[in-house]
Amino acid sequence: MPEGHTLHRLARLHQRRYAGAPVSVSSPQGRFAAAAAAVDGRVLKRASAWGKHLFHHYAGGPTVHVHLGLYGTFTEWVRPPDVAMPPPVGQVRMRMIGAQYGTDLRGPTVCEVLDDAQVADVVSRLGPDPLRRDADPAWPWARITKSRRPIGALLMDQTVIAGVGNVYRSELLFRHRIDPYRIGQHISEAEFDAAWTDLVALMKVGLRRGKIIAVRPEHDCGPPSYAPGRPRTYVYRRAGEACRVCATEIRTAELEGRNVFWCPTCQR
Repeated sequence: MPEGHTLHRLARLHQRRYAGAPVSVSSPQGRFAAAAAAVDGRVLKRASAWGKHLFHHYAGGPTVHVHLGLYGTFTEWVRPPDVAMPPPVGQVRMRMIGAQYGTDLRGPTVCEVLDDAQVADVVSRLGPDPLRRDADPAWPWARITKSRRPIGALLMDQTVIAGVGNVYRSELLFRHRIDPYRIGQHISEAEFDAAWTDLVALMKVGLRRGKIIAVRPEHDCGPPSYAPGRPRTYVYRRAGEACRVCATEIRTAELEGRNVFWCPTCQR
């Protein structure tokens, strides 16, 4: 599932390519047809992101809300002048066409049109987004310090912090030597402050580079990444391999329905 920096990159891209002008919106698949008609031809005022949620805000009030989920993806393409649009390929839920660019959305978990009150309701259920300037770490700290849930589960809870997925969760806890099964009540304020500051910095790198880069330069060697074209990780998807710091075997287990990865020596 895409993590928060990916949605912020999409919001920036769509803001740059489509905002300030009318946009043609359709649903070749048909499942979004009625909602697409509500925004078709309107001016896109701005695109924004909160955690793993993308919003297209249109003039006159309607907002398209997208959550990519596990399978959702946008395919971007350039629209040459006076050239017919390429026919949709596959199940395209939403097609947006601007003056010079177009994009097709396939496979999202959510694609819907909301009014301002409904947008506010979605946002009200989310924790602060580390990539937003208004993010207040006091909110997640208040939740974490009172909770008996494992910190590894709390970091993935979008009502606590919005935008953190499995890669950021696993890598952040390793970088701060915190066992993912330690309960929230046993996280010190100093540990939380250091981890929050680091998370903001890591997600800003992800936003800028388009990749989650968590391994420090002095450890960025040895076995390759878990997949071609991906940066190395400390623990994510490295179960059974040697820790890059201490050589202990990396472990994995299921934590509240998601696999978590950690080093039992470094993360005590």
